Amino acid sequence: MIPLLLVLLILIIWIADNRIQSATRALEFNDVNTIPHNKVGLLLGTSRYLKSGSPNQYFTNRITAAVALFNSGKIDFIFISGDNSKADYNEPLDMKNELIKQGVPEDKIFLDYAGFRIYDSLIRIDQVFGQQSFTVISQEFHNRRAIYISKCLILNAVGFNAKDVDVYNGFKTKVREKFARVKVCVDILFDKKPKFLGQEININ
Repeated sequence: MIPLLLVLLILIIWIADNRIQSATRALEFNDVNTIPHNKVGLLLGTSRYLKSGSPNQYFTNRITAAVALFNSGKIDFIFISGDNSKADYNEPLDMKNELIKQGVPEDKIFLDYAGFRIYDSLIRIDQVFGQQSFTVISQEFHNRRAIYISKCLILNAVGFNAKDVDVYNGFKTKVREKFARVKVCVDILFDKKPKFLGQEININ
């Protein structure tokens, strides 16, 4: 019985992973010169530091990618969606402060504090912030999941791939990603709603 369940689990993970990979292959970019222009870049939040206190490479590399896109004129605004569920944890604000340090004007940055996960961020950028076309900014594996969700929500998204982290620091995240892709397929199947929505906000 256990071997059968294990085989079934592996099959489900493979199907979800393959579906997302194949559906998003043509919609992610590594070069600012080839990516199309979008009014808004959706920068997916992450913590500034690891639990050990070391700088988070995911954070640093996403900031670098967002600044590169903005400075090249491929996005006009940066929309940061992340977790602010605790008073002492604020992904969007930490990212905003770093973008400003690197020369992005404050009035070009918008924050979404209820982006607890990618699925929520994508529904909210559409239904709360009124954006149906945008560029997702994160690592490739993250972007592919976000683009897949966007397609299912009838949104037009492309992804700009931030530099990935080294194998040692990224191993656990890559394993979790496999299960996250299964959950996305389940969420879409059952039309799961985000934790919060709220009043509409214009980005202009």
